[in-house]
Amino acid sequence: MRYVLIGIAMMVFLVVSLAGFRGDISLKPPLEVFADMDRQPKLRPMEPNSFFANGMSSQPLVNGTVRRSNPIALADGTDVYPFETKHPAVSGLQTGTTNAVATIPLEVNMELMERGREKYTISCVPCHGGQGDGNGVVKYFGISAVKSLHDPDVVKQSDGDIYRTITLGKGVMWGYANTLSIEDRWAIVAYARALQLSRLGTEDEVPVRFHVKETEEAEASVTSEEGQE
Repeated sequence: MRYVLIGIAMMVFLVVSLAGFRGDISLKPPLEVFADMDRQPKLRPMEPNSFFANGMSSQPLVNGTVRRSNPIALADGTDVYPFETKHPAVSGLQTGTTNAVATIPLEVNMELMERGREKYTISCVPCHGGQGDGNGVVKYFGISAVKSLHDPDVVKQSDGDIYRTITLGKGVMWGYANTLSIEDRWAIVAYARALQLSRLGTEDEVPVRFHVKETEEAEASVTSEEGQE
């Protein structure tokens, strides 16, 4: 009985060994132990198919079909879809290079800023804090190595660099590509820039009505601004 088992084992070993050469160039079909689903009875696009009355494999969408993704409106007036993975607005990289895009490709307006603040509060505040200084609640649980958005290295980064960090993650930070849409990620970049400007901006860049002044002087400034409008 022992010799029978040894013989069977040797036969199995021989068959598996021969199957390992199935990737070599040959005019004959390779020896397959497992088909690996190489041949499937699937329908290919634009291939004729006698099953349907119109003889086509690709059929029109039924009423009520939910689209896979919505177009993203860019600042230049064009649209891009999320599945266009090589587009700068999706990848965050300049076309044909490994350099990050310099600025946000979406139109930066109050709607985008509000969206950025909402998503930042949900996804970023626990670690980076409401002010972006890295003093989030996770600090109380022993995670202290959180990057401040006001760090000079972060401030000097391009918008595309920050977008790619949000998308892919960096260090101990995980990427958010699966939980935040492309628009949400760019919106967070816009809001992160606003947080940085809150500390780096000058008084001349702030509208007069927001300056901290004595009451009478402030009221006069507001009245003057309203008159100019």
